[in-house]
Amino acid sequence: MALPPLTSLQAAILDAVGARETAGHKVRECLKQQGVVISGPAFYQAMARLEEADFVMGRYENEVVEGQVIKRRVYRLSGHGKSALQDTIRFYHGMVTNPGGLAHA
Repeated sequence: MALPPLTSLQAAILDAVGARETAGHKVRECLKQQGVVISGPAFYQAMARLEEADFVMGRYENEVVEGQVIKRRVYRLSGHGKSALQDTIRFYHGMVTNPGGLAHA
């Protein structure tokens, strides 16, 4: 059995991005609710690596907050990202349902 394509943090991030476009700050809020605390710089570095690997696609969106225009980064999963997340989930599900299965592969 091959190792999963994503680390647990990468899988958590992709899961938090979800099926629709999601702003980076919303992804961080979702991660925090799941007990994953990651600094802003570390989060955006991780997102840049995920974009580079073609797991997510990002773009900037202007939003007006209290009369100020703010540039927000918005992400969505690529097809490759969806597949990698599903493969990672299957890997860990297999470990739960077949303990020691990796040692016998």
